[in-house]
Amino acid sequence: MLCKVLELSRVGYYHWQKRKLSQRRIEEERVLSLLKKHYELSNGRYGLRRLVNSIRKEGIQVNKKRVYRLMRKHGIYSRTKKKFKVTTKQKAGSRFSENLLDGKFQASCTNQIWTSDITYIRTNEGWIYLAIILDIYNREIIGWSLSHRPSSELAARALTMAIMNRKPGKGVIFHSDRGSQYTSKNVRNILEHYYFKQSMSGKGNCYDNAITETFFSTLKKELVYLTKFKTREQARAEIFEFIEIYYNRQRLHSSLGYLSPVEFMKNDRNEKQEEIKSDVA
Repeated sequence: MLCKVLELSRVGYYHWQKRKLSQRRIEEERVLSLLKKHYELSNGRYGLRRLVNSIRKEGIQVNKKRVYRLMRKHGIYSRTKKKFKVTTKQKAGSRFSENLLDGKFQASCTNQIWTSDITYIRTNEGWIYLAIILDIYNREIIGWSLSHRPSSELAARALTMAIMNRKPGKGVIFHSDRGSQYTSKNVRNILEHYYFKQSMSGKGNCYDNAITETFFSTLKKELVYLTKFKTREQARAEIFEFIEIYYNRQRLHSSLGYLSPVEFMKNDRNEKQEEIKSDVA
């Protein structure tokens, strides 16, 4: 009956049922399966470039054109959207530190340059503020803190967490904007105690701390703008998962050769160990 309605021959229909899938079709189904897998693992956050590199890390050589075509055909799009605003404000009469970076965000090893900033997140219970510390070398968030107030204590807690996690030596450059949190005695006392070199962005120049604001842009587009936080506790739990599980350990970074910060650090350590063994031999 189906063949009669569609004006097809029964012989042709049975032949179609028994046909073997072409090698190209089999390969395409395999790529589509991996594409959907990594899209779901990223909770819809990954776009074309990161999906292509995720599939390649599985040992499958695939070009961008094929992945792009499959994404369009099956309605697979990155869920990220919107941009964000910066929150820290200068305090009149504060003493500002020299800009030691001058827009050059490059480090040859860990604990050489740390950057920091503060942003705000809306919940149904009110605002919650997030301070983070980022190591430029591997883009890892090494310290962070949340509070319902954007106080100097917020920045100090994030800095203390980073110091406990990394246990750095003397001379770390700590770069931030000119917000009152970073010109406070609270933060400066910690920096002086551990022999940090404080660096600050120029007045009103967001590009002087672009690398940290890039993280906030990622956080906002891939989590905050896609989630309605009912409580501050919900926001705290989901931000923890985003930073500690997803961003540091899973998210592929184009600046790190499409490795996660933790993976990049692990590879770097292995390479250095191999160099030491080679020198000894």
